[in-house]
Amino acid sequence: MDWNLARWQDMEPRMLHDVMQLRQAVFVVEQDCAYLDLDGADLNAWHIWGDQGGEVVACARILAPGEKYPEASIGRVCTALNVRGTGVGRALMERAMAAAAIQFPGADLRISAQSYLLPFYESLGFVRTGHAYLEDGIPHEEMHRAFRA
Repeated sequence: MDWNLARWQDMEPRMLHDVMQLRQAVFVVEQDCAYLDLDGADLNAWHIWGDQGGEVVACARILAPGEKYPEASIGRVCTALNVRGTGVGRALMERAMAAAAIQFPGADLRISAQSYLLPFYESLGFVRTGHAYLEDGIPHEEMHRAFRA
């Protein structure tokens, strides 16, 4: 697996296409959510993605404190069907958390987790905030992780 981290403006067009294609495949098609995935936040985000054999199989975006939440945040976390259950999602999140710590030193993290993934995110040190809600018909909950040096 080759891992990459770049700002939107520094991504090669093919990589940008492949990352967006994976997000559409997971969030729009697989989860059957008609919503505007490209919401403007991508332009200011750091993007992290995993490439396996020339195919983007995992991706996420990292936003600065104040962009979505007072804390830095990681969102649009997704993996391709063919790599789920292999540890790629954990590797993606560990790399995203490390990148956030470098880009935004001292910043806590906040995520919007799909409810069925709460135990996964808890295993990475995130704590439920008690803010549960529906987003595009899917139960979510905000989670927080204090900065760790």
